[in-house]
Amino acid sequence: MLKTSVALAAALLAALPAMAESQLTVVNFGGANGAAQKKAYVEPFEKNTGTKIVSVEYNGEQAKIKAMVETKKVTWDVVEVESPDAARGCDEGLFEKMDWSKVGNKADFNPAAVSECAVGAFVWSTVMAYDGDKLKTAPKTWADFWDVKKFPGKRAMRKGARYNLEFALMADGVKPADVYKVLATKEGADRAFKKMSELKANIQWWEAGAQPPQFLVAGDVVMATAFNGRIDAAQREGKNLKITWTGGIYDLDYWVIPKGTPNKDLAMKYIALAASPDAQAEYARHISYGPTNNKALAKLDAKVLAQLPTSPANAKDALKFDIAFWADQGEALEKRFASWAAQ
Repeated sequence: MLKTSVALAAALLAALPAMAESQLTVVNFGGANGAAQKKAYVEPFEKNTGTKIVSVEYNGEQAKIKAMVETKKVTWDVVEVESPDAARGCDEGLFEKMDWSKVGNKADFNPAAVSECAVGAFVWSTVMAYDGDKLKTAPKTWADFWDVKKFPGKRAMRKGARYNLEFALMADGVKPADVYKVLATKEGADRAFKKMSELKANIQWWEAGAQPPQFLVAGDVVMATAFNGRIDAAQREGKNLKITWTGGIYDLDYWVIPKGTPNKDLAMKYIALAASPDAQAEYARHISYGPTNNKALAKLDAKVLAQLPTSPANAKDALKFDIAFWADQGEALEKRFASWAAQ
């Protein structure tokens, strides 16, 4: 009997690593995005591998990842991060290197999705939105957004320098391709703030992503800058909100693996599934954020494609958010904006 007990204990000990790998902690921003990930990634991965996914919501606190890595107590296995955090975390050595031979062919992906220690999860965009029931003539450009004679009423804009200064320059005639080149100069920054001042009396600021659709539906504003996924969610609820894609600013969120996770191999398998064309196409059907794997686009119908930042029609006049520019000049521009907004 003692021999049997010892043998049983030995078998259990041998099984411990496998048992530890049967659970994976995946962290994201929750909301409609988290719900879409559950359908497209979590449920298929659990079914295919028998692994239990523990889903955790957070607000992008990079400090939590840093503390885990530095204390060597890593409990998060796969984390969705925003682009500045992906870049900064890679530089600081907080993330494991990505094994792209397991993820897929780099050539199949949006070039911005390919990183040494991160994989682009999806493309989202800050766009111009309006209520189709209240505005019969569609605004076509950022110049229209600034035109309060043609389109009387308030405009909702995110309180901050990011995106607004780019939109201001496009409203003033700068081509999307030249925006950061112009904004990087003193004259360009002055020009952007001057253009913002023209609209200032008609701006209603927003600070949370849920606010622009609320303002539009309530009739508080006639146009708004907004996250395209928030407009998509309102449309799914039956609201007649519309998007003007010209001059939208797109960015990516990324998958990373915190350095030191005991489940690195399993984490790579999860990211590989989430980067696959079929899974990304399914994700895009649940929320209008664009696939980073270009092969997913061929799997989507015209109705879904029309709502994505990555569709050819929507992407042709779009601007890629410049992480390096804002890392370099963001602090000074945000201080200037705060001072300007308070005047």
